[in-house]
Amino acid sequence: MDRFQYSDSLIRLPDQFFAKLVNKIKPYYEAGYDMINLGQGNPDQPTPDHIIRSLQEAAANPTYHKYPPFRGFPYLKKAIADYYKREYDVDLDPEKEVSVLFGAKTGLVEVSHCFLNEGDWALVPDPGYPDYESGIAFSGAKSHKMPLDRENDYLPDYDQIPDDILSQAKLMFLNYPNNPTAATATPQFFEETIQLAEKNNFCVVHDFAYGTIGFDGKKPISFLQIEGAKDVGIEVYTLSKTFNMAGWRIGFALGNEKVIEALNLLQDHNYCSIFGGIQEAAATALNGPQDCVSDLLKLYEERRNAFISGLRAHGWEVDAPKGSFFAWIPVPDGYTSESFTELLMEKAHVIVAPGNGFGENGEGYVRVGLLCDKERLIEAVDRITQLKF
Repeated sequence: MDRFQYSDSLIRLPDQFFAKLVNKIKPYYEAGYDMINLGQGNPDQPTPDHIIRSLQEAAANPTYHKYPPFRGFPYLKKAIADYYKREYDVDLDPEKEVSVLFGAKTGLVEVSHCFLNEGDWALVPDPGYPDYESGIAFSGAKSHKMPLDRENDYLPDYDQIPDDILSQAKLMFLNYPNNPTAATATPQFFEETIQLAEKNNFCVVHDFAYGTIGFDGKKPISFLQIEGAKDVGIEVYTLSKTFNMAGWRIGFALGNEKVIEALNLLQDHNYCSIFGGIQEAAATALNGPQDCVSDLLKLYEERRNAFISGLRAHGWEVDAPKGSFFAWIPVPDGYTSESFTELLMEKAHVIVAPGNGFGENGEGYVRVGLLCDKERLIEAVDRITQLKF
């Protein structure tokens, strides 16, 4: 007898893509192979020293040994608003337009809980970050896939969305710089998005996780920089990529007051905010010197250039990423995303993420994380190009 039955919402959840990838590569490590892991999006550099010191000192503060305020310390929300004003010239009310999150992933799942009921529609990019689907599945809602194609610079073509879906949609998820395609957005695209959201009364959720990582001197734009953005949606930001704080689990949502209040209300019932020492360290990161961010961007650009130029030198036709720390690489003729991933794992001992893991429209590509030393990336190119296709 099966004594404990899972709830319908748990059964509806899609497979956790990255957990499956970890399990797949585990035997290679156990067998002692020298694997070059380019399959995940885990920043490889340490958190800057001044941020670490801030946490160390804050940990001794007895104020932080008690429950923190449910919605975060006011000084952190002010630091967030100040950061957005300085970096993007966006004005935010710290109390009404900022929600502190246990990492951006949490907010991206929670927003579906806030606004989707069973049978509702959400618009999601394909390929896209798999966890958008997790919140939609929890809510019993349905997702309509928006294909991201190279011919359209990996921006969705809104004319392809059926009118009946647009009229019923409650949420739209976007993400630029994009995971996995490494594309960036234009002001014109965001303007078109705002007009569409106003016309059809859905909420735009812009995942700005890679907001500081743009190449060739081009800084990625924030959705909230565009006039009318706060009327139709929010932006979700994380300190994971900007400050190498992935393990610290802290991010924030910004924008539309009603959406922010919904997130805060849900979190009031689920959590009692984040340890105060981490909140203080986050404020230190946002308020403090930003040379660590510019240094990190230079590092990623050097890695990008080494990897892409290496592939091109061997005759591979690949696009240079415009943003993020990923490269989106077409697989050779005769291979699928899965079969090429398996080949690289088995023969080259290089781990990449199969594109179809990010959606059906990701078939024919693999995602490469530029998250190891330049020398290892060059070695990965050598291993890959030694295989004959």
